[in-house]
Order: sequence, then structure tokens, then C-alpha cells
Amino acid sequence: MPAPVSPLPSPLPSSPSSPSDTTMDDRPGQTVSGPGHRLRLTLLMAGACLPILGAVLIAPVLPQMQDHFAHVPGADALVPMALTIPALSLALLAPFAGVLVDRLGRKRLLVVATVVYAILGTAPLWLDSLVAIVASRALVGVSEAAIMTCCTTLLGDYYSGRQRDRYLAMQTMCASISATAFFALGGAAGSAGWRTPFWAYAVSLLLAPAMAAFLPRPRPGGLTDTSSPTTPEPATARPFPWRPLAGTCALTVLGAILFYTVQVEMAFLLDDLGVRNSAVIGLASAGSSAAVVLGAAAFSRSGRRPQDWLPIAFGLCTVGFVVIWLAHDPVVLTLGAVINCLGGGIMLPSLLTLAMSRLDFADRGRGTGLWTGSFFLGQFICPLVVLALASAVGTRANALGLLSLAGAAATVALGLAARRRRTRTAPEPVRQVAG
Repeated sequence: MPAPVSPLPSPLPSSPSSPSDTTMDDRPGQTVSGPGHRLRLTLLMAGACLPILGAVLIAPVLPQMQDHFAHVPGADALVPMALTIPALSLALLAPFAGVLVDRLGRKRLLVVATVVYAILGTAPLWLDSLVAIVASRALVGVSEAAIMTCCTTLLGDYYSGRQRDRYLAMQTMCASISATAFFALGGAAGSAGWRTPFWAYAVSLLLAPAMAAFLPRPRPGGLTDTSSPTTPEPATARPFPWRPLAGTCALTVLGAILFYTVQVEMAFLLDDLGVRNSAVIGLASAGSSAAVVLGAAAFSRSGRRPQDWLPIAFGLCTVGFVVIWLAHDPVVLTLGAVINCLGGGIMLPSLLTLAMSRLDFADRGRGTGLWTGSFFLGQFICPLVVLALASAVGTRANALGLLSLAGAAATVALGLAARRRRTRTAPEPVRQVAG
């Protein structure tokens, strides 16, 4: 049995300044440690990886599903939808999941959603209708919205200061690493049939009891309370920070598009340069994924404010796009992808940390849901944006050249905002009168 969980740090206090000026607390915050903390962190990181499972696990078996349902009208559209529709459901429903998080309580909703995730995720094992399978996948996205929102909200509840920043960055690192592992798992399991990878969803049945037993119930004061687990957290009547969070969410949609473009289009870009060897394409994709991990690690170890990181992150993504646009051989293109993903690894935890810094306990669920929905909305519309731009300018590489203009505009705007903030907060010189 793990040692008792140590008291939790209190969330960031409300600032008397205007919402638009709300920023992260520069103080290091209380550090939480001990065996209970490690188990709690492991459960939350594992839970946050479950939506990644749904995004990549069945990708390797889509051709087999296409062959199996070749006789079904509309199979050419429905089979790819089985992969992408959970992300759409997550994007649309994460804000509503955030409201439920604040009203019902984080822990209770997380445990229920994790069990439902296993039931719906394994449904294609016994469903014979392609339409029913796609419908079950849409419902998987509903449970993913609740899981992702709850796990991220609990990280904000349990930790504060730089420790919270590190763990939010760790969430990005775990997601990138798990995506690679799940893709390999799906490919290996797919050799036994297209239904086999869906068994992996049952792993959440192991997580749900552990979450119920070992995740403490957070309270606004920062202490845990396990005496009445069915009572929702008390809500505080206060204005929701719509204005500052709206700007962060809009920036997150753009950031998700800039980040996922390379992830989604890498194979097509290499194919346009004549690379058709799947092993080479896989190696190039793995290198770019490793850059995401390096970027997130750099953010977690630096101790810098997210507002200072964002111009650098968007700038790296923009430079990566320009290199890809100008690339005439696969090595240069892969270098551009690595630069872009390095910026993405910095960008994602910076945006999430910035959003969390604007939220108090009472509205953290809603705020996290809005941010999560914005992120997955950008992920979902990313291929559509590239397709529309490519049809206008001729090639995917040229489409990335146009996207680099949006990235450059965001970089300049963020850099000017950071400069104004530093000027405003700089101490005024002390003037001494002679005599």
C-alpha cells in the first residue's frame, strides 16, 4: 500500500489585476513528493495517454478494415472516419465535459469515463455493422473528452508553480512517446486481424479501480478529502475569465494546426520527393517525434514563463515550415520537420500552462475543457486546411509556405507582447536629487 498522499499545494490565487494581465505565478510553489505522489502522477499520465491510444492504434489496420467492408456503400469515407471521428467528438464536447468536471467532481467523472472508454473502445470486437462501429468511435471521443479534461484538471489541482509546469510538459512528452508505441502495437496486433488492436482499450479497466482507490479528492484549499468522495467540489461564485482564456484558446487552435501539419503530412511530403520506402518514412517520422519530446523537456527544465517561450516556439515552427517549403531532398525536409516539431514540443506545454495559470479551482474544469477542445479542434481541421491551401497553390509544400506566413505573424505578435510585458514590469530607476 502506498504511503499516504501528502497535502496538496493550493491553486494559484486570484489576482486583483485585470484578467488580461493575469499571468503565471512566478513563485516556485510547494513541492509534492512521496510514494503516493508518484502513483498519483503515474495514473494521471496513463489516463492522459488514453486519447492518444484512440487516435493512432487502429491507423495501421485501416486498409484491412477497408477490404473487410468493401461491399458496404460509402466504406471509402466511413472507414477513415473510424480513425478521425473521436478527435472531432473530443474537440466539440471537451468544453461540456469541463462543465461536468466542475459540477460533479473530477475524480468521480474520471473513473466513470475510464470504464465507459473500455466498453465503447472494445465494441468493434463484436459489432458487424460499419455504421455502428463509426458510431461507437464517436462515443469513444465523448469518453476521451472527459478523461483528458479530468486528468489535466487534476494536475492543475494537485500541483502548483514550477512543479505543475514540469508535469504539464511531461504530459506532452508521454503523449508523444505513447503515440509511437501505440502505432507499433497497432501494427503488430493487426497481423492477427483488424479487430485485434481494439482489445487494447480494455487496459483502462485496470486503471479505473486504481484511480478510484489512490487519487485523492482535491479541495479548493489545496488539501485532500477522502471522507465524502461522492460530494462534488464546492463552487465559488466568481466571473469566469472568458477574455484572457479566449485569446489563449484561439492561439491554441493555430498552434495545433502548425504542430500537427507536419505530423499528418510527413509521409505525403516525402512521397512528393520520391521517397516511397515505408521504413525510411517511419524513420523520418520517428525523428520528428523525438524532437517533440526534446522540446517539452527543454520547457520543463528551463523555469521560464510560458509567455517568454511562445515567441520562440512559434518561431521554430515557422522556420521548420520554411525549410520544408524550400527542401528539394528528403534530408533537408526531415531537418525542417525536426525544427518544426521541436517548436511544437515547446509550444504545447507553454499554451497549456498559460491557460491553467488563468484558472482558479472553481472554474479549472471548464477552462481546461475549453483549452482541450481548442487543441483537438486544431488537430481535426489541420488536414482540411492543408488540403484547401494545396488546392489553391498546387502542392503541399507550397501550402506549408503559406502557413509559415501565419506562423510568422503569430511570432511577431507574441514577441511584441512579451517585450511590452517586460517593459511594463521593469522597475523604474530611482532618481536622486542633488544636494
